[in-house]
Amino acid sequence: MNFFESLILGIVQGLTEFLPVSSSGHLLLIGYIFGNESSGDENLLFTIFVHLATAIATIYVFRKDVISLIKEFFKKDESTEKKFIINVLISMLPAMIIGLAFENKISVMFENNLFFVGLMLIITSIFLFYSDKKIDLKKKITYRIALIIGVAQAIAIAPGISRSGITIACALFIGISRKDSARFSFLMVVPLIIGSIFKIIIDYKQTIFESIDPLNLSLGFFGALLSGVFACKLMMRLVQNSKLKYFSMYCFSIGLIAIILKWI
Repeated sequence: MNFFESLILGIVQGLTEFLPVSSSGHLLLIGYIFGNESSGDENLLFTIFVHLATAIATIYVFRKDVISLIKEFFKKDESTEKKFIINVLISMLPAMIIGLAFENKISVMFENNLFFVGLMLIITSIFLFYSDKKIDLKKKITYRIALIIGVAQAIAIAPGISRSGITIACALFIGISRKDSARFSFLMVVPLIIGSIFKIIIDYKQTIFESIDPLNLSLGFFGALLSGVFACKLMMRLVQNSKLKYFSMYCFSIGLIAIILKWI
């Protein structure tokens, strides 16, 4: 992986983590274009840094919410913020269970498989298209709804299914307000990102840190951080203004391109 590829991959990770177009699907597509010559350990270490960057980007954009949630969580009284944190923890359960049980099988199934990635992108486009038409009903997120959104997040383990896209769409279908749907979607993934980073470090600590390239990692990290902050703020505005249909058309087009590339 050269400097240019590191920067491009970082920027793409930052943008696609928040925009509903599937970060994993796009990274596979770009890896296919670049030839995917990096070693497994180098890719793992790069993944840690760019995912850490997107987690920091989320915390930065929602810093007021995060500070409020932390303050209220340690108070004895029941509060909206405390319920929000519990909902986030509940939403993590499906992804944790499916990730631990089927992560390796899913990785093997979708590894360099552009046809399935393209198909999942088209499925994402369908969810986005119809969710954009939903009326803003302003329901509150309950424990049951949090679990349903968590199941949607778990489905996004498949490359090509946009995590932000399918969780926001799921919340909108249920009747959650557009603002709350986007806010919950972005904040619910932060603990999962941090948890997945620790899991990778624990599983591969003996090898991944032998492949450190400070410049590559720095370019990827800051590319993901800056583009992530931009994309997160942009997505909040787009969701509230019912602009998901444009991403639906984009995902459908990229999905078709991926399928065509598979057969060229």
